[in-house]
Amino acid sequence: MVSLAEKMAANLDMSAFGKAEELKKRLWFTILALIVFRLGTFIPLPGIDPHILAEIFDRNSGGILGMFNMFAGGALERMTIFALNIMPYISASIIIQLGQSVVPSLQALKKEGEAGHRKVTQYTRYLTVLITIVQGYGIAVGLESMTGSAGLSAVVMPGFVFRFTTIVSLVGGTMFIVWLGEQITARGVGNGSSLIITVGIIANIPAALAQTFELGRVGSMSAPVILMLMAMVLALIYLIVLVERAQRKIIIQYPKRQAMGRMAAAESSHLPLKINPTGVIPPIFASSLLLLPITIANFSAENGPTWVQELSRMLGHGQPLYLALYAFLIAFFAFFYTAIVFNPEETADNLKKHGGFVAGIRPGKNTAEYLDYVITRLTVLGAVYLVGLCILPEILISKLAVPFVLGGTTLLIVVQVTMDFVTQIQSHLIAYQYESLIRKASLANRKRR
Repeated sequence: MVSLAEKMAANLDMSAFGKAEELKKRLWFTILALIVFRLGTFIPLPGIDPHILAEIFDRNSGGILGMFNMFAGGALERMTIFALNIMPYISASIIIQLGQSVVPSLQALKKEGEAGHRKVTQYTRYLTVLITIVQGYGIAVGLESMTGSAGLSAVVMPGFVFRFTTIVSLVGGTMFIVWLGEQITARGVGNGSSLIITVGIIANIPAALAQTFELGRVGSMSAPVILMLMAMVLALIYLIVLVERAQRKIIIQYPKRQAMGRMAAAESSHLPLKINPTGVIPPIFASSLLLLPITIANFSAENGPTWVQELSRMLGHGQPLYLALYAFLIAFFAFFYTAIVFNPEETADNLKKHGGFVAGIRPGKNTAEYLDYVITRLTVLGAVYLVGLCILPEILISKLAVPFVLGGTTLLIVVQVTMDFVTQIQSHLIAYQYESLIRKASLANRKRR
């Protein structure tokens, strides 16, 4: 049975967009906030020689730094105040969420409602500052040790002042992005953090395509290989849309009930469970956790000890150790985050309270066990899908020296966030149509009176 909301979504009158003033304000706010973010990716850190830095980064852009530069929208390559983007905040969120699973005091905050949520958000911000300080210090020390081909340092005046200003600038830039993402979520359309990462990726797409075609022009890559890559990208986009929209619908039945002195007929609905309920969270979390050790290892590799150079090489893009760590973290966060967003026992209790039950399954504990069985199987499929989508293209791209923006991870983020963004716009339009119907009904009732 199709719900009223689904019917309205299928028959949305786009002329309503012009009348939805609130939605237009939210869209304009989102666009302006993202423009501010893009402008910030061009404000450089003080005390750095941009020419030597560009030369150094060109030597390392084929490694993992190129991937994180893509997430930062080019800010890491230019070493700007937004070089770390929102990654420290994501790392802090991971640590806090892990802590809520094992630390009793953090577990208690989850049960305190809105007040507990505000405290958790505050702790996450404090931890973000701490992580940014550590990463900022590592970047400052790494920059001081990096030299160009002529032996000149990328830092004009190394020392305490440079390290202090770098840390302060990066902390200020990261916290501003965190605040900007929260403002987009509250006053704009879509999830602010995801949109910021997505805009950074999209900003690199034109340059990535130009670089790919340039490889074909100079003969470094054949035309059939370029066509194969384009076909792979289209196939991955189709696969992502197909899997992200796929659902396992569990039929929920409700018995006959007496309402308003009448016996209501038995009803049935469905509980939709997505194959990939975590969306883009596992790849983003995995990338964020890999950022700190890999950044320090890469920046310290040139003049560091032998074991640091070997670690930097092993953590290079497309290397077995990097791929193994990346795959493990994606699979881990797929299961971990699914356990956070879907609680079988809580869902079973809610169904029991409202008189609903799964056909052939007893309410309560048996329903919880059945839901846990189904969601576990779906999570296995989702984890395999995410690992394959993120790892296999990365292997191919590392062998062909293709830009990172054409990889599975970036395509997953862009497509998923775009789908969520469009869904939220549709939700706002549906809400506006509901309000219009209510106003018209109220006006008609007044005329009758």
